[in-house]
Amino acid sequence: MSDSDARGKIYDARMMRRLWGYIRPHRMLVSASLVLLFAVSGAQLVQPYLIKRVIDDQIAAGRMDGLGYLALLFLAALLAEFVLRFAQIYVLEQTGQNVVFDLRNESFAHLQRLPSSFFDRNPVGRLMTRLTSDVEALHELFTSGVVMILADLVKLVGIVAILLWMDWRLALVTFTVIPPTLILTWFFRARMRETYRHVRAMLTKLNIELQENVSGMRIVQLFAREREMAESFGETNREHEQAQLRGVRYDSIFSALAELIGSVTLAAIVWAGGWGILEGWVTFGTLVAFIEYAAKFFRPVQELSQRYTVMQAAMAAGERIFDLLDTPVTIRSAAAPTPIHGRLKGEIVFDGVTFGYDPDQPVLHDVSFRIAPGERVGIVGWTGSGKSTLIRLLVRLYDIQAGRILVDGVDIREYELAELRRSIGVVLQDHFLFAGTVENNISLGDSRVTREQVRAAAEAVHVHRLIERLPGGYDENVRERGSNFSTGEKQLFAFARAIAFDPAVLVLDEATASVDPETERRIQQALTTVLSGRTSILIAHRLATVRDADRILVLHHGRLIEQGPHEALLDRPDGIYATLYTLQSA
Repeated sequence: MSDSDARGKIYDARMMRRLWGYIRPHRMLVSASLVLLFAVSGAQLVQPYLIKRVIDDQIAAGRMDGLGYLALLFLAALLAEFVLRFAQIYVLEQTGQNVVFDLRNESFAHLQRLPSSFFDRNPVGRLMTRLTSDVEALHELFTSGVVMILADLVKLVGIVAILLWMDWRLALVTFTVIPPTLILTWFFRARMRETYRHVRAMLTKLNIELQENVSGMRIVQLFAREREMAESFGETNREHEQAQLRGVRYDSIFSALAELIGSVTLAAIVWAGGWGILEGWVTFGTLVAFIEYAAKFFRPVQELSQRYTVMQAAMAAGERIFDLLDTPVTIRSAAAPTPIHGRLKGEIVFDGVTFGYDPDQPVLHDVSFRIAPGERVGIVGWTGSGKSTLIRLLVRLYDIQAGRILVDGVDIREYELAELRRSIGVVLQDHFLFAGTVENNISLGDSRVTREQVRAAAEAVHVHRLIERLPGGYDENVRERGSNFSTGEKQLFAFARAIAFDPAVLVLDEATASVDPETERRIQQALTTVLSGRTSILIAHRLATVRDADRILVLHHGRLIEQGPHEALLDRPDGIYATLYTLQSA
């Protein structure tokens, strides 16, 4: 997903066809909006003609018999315009909001199905921009873009027809505004387009920098980097401001020149109309009507730059959103998945697995091992040896490049993805809590996880008493990222979350690194019961965490070089495990 944000055309037929797929379910509202659009234009266009009738047929003729009737017609036209415009705007906004609702839901759902490699490449700030401001730009497409352009065209065509019908000579004077306006539009188009591209790129950069700094605020404060970060953000903000001002400058010049052309044309109408009155081929009422129609004619022309900007923004935003929606979901369930009946036994086999986040730089090299059902296996090794990568592959956050991974004798790619992941509980070192209640953070809102299961899981990891002491108990609100709980407490919630789903395989990836020794001791005691009957994988830097495992796998530079029980590995004095144990013991 590129940051060169505004590649869109002023009108992209292919993209509009795709957008029509989201508009089609709401076509009744669109049809109603179009009918109201024509009705509003009719109510607007009849008003100057009624003024002409009042002047020519009543005032100039010295008659009063039809004046009240024409005045009532004029008031009725004003009232109709008010009511119809309200209805049109409301229906139009409702249509736009419905389309935005559907598009944002689909984009978010698609985002959740994308592989982890996608999020490795795309900053959070960029994705936030896609689902917020870019989607809102498409809302503007309906409310201020294509529909308003259509309304302007209807109005312009109606005005042209009426002016030619009333007096073709004055109409030709009025139409002199068209050639210079077209020249101005052509001149400013490329400049405004390039400026808008830069504005969108700067906005994305601003969002990325803001998100990173807010997320990493504690690091910024701990290392006293507030001034430097503020200066960096200020520079990006300045670039965004300058890009915006450049766009404002072009827009202001265009609007001012369009206003000037309109004023000159109006003066020409007054001059030609005054001469026509003296010569007798134009009535005073016709001249007044022409001035009114000319004002309505110039307004859409003057707003052309704004319409252009909205369309440019919408086309560029639509292109970026469809780039996101077109990103392939590379990790998906098999077409005819192997069903999981009941609970997995928990046998795990890595058979010649090779994988790299960059395919040209493998992290794992031909790794093979088998974990028997119910076996407790520890995985150790130096930082970067590939321990956590094994787990990411097991739950298919990434797919391997070579080899295969079997669970209960079936390639994991043959399982339904959600069922596979539900059968493997993972507790990470980097815990994450969502805004909501404590219970929802443990059950993740899954209706299949009852409150009794949530309570049992909390009791198993010794966090039940803590929850009961909270003012709201299990209904206590959790603030953003769990800021109202300590690091250790959040880790205990993560433990309870994994256990509540009753997985056949439980993976602890440095899961006790954030708790104090006493809590870790109690968790280890609880795990004796919790892990009973489950296959368990314990990844740890602290070897004391895995010393009681049935078997320990030792990784080094992405290769499995040792495996066996704790005592057997210590009997190899030159082995990696013995070296790690000696260093930690010392």
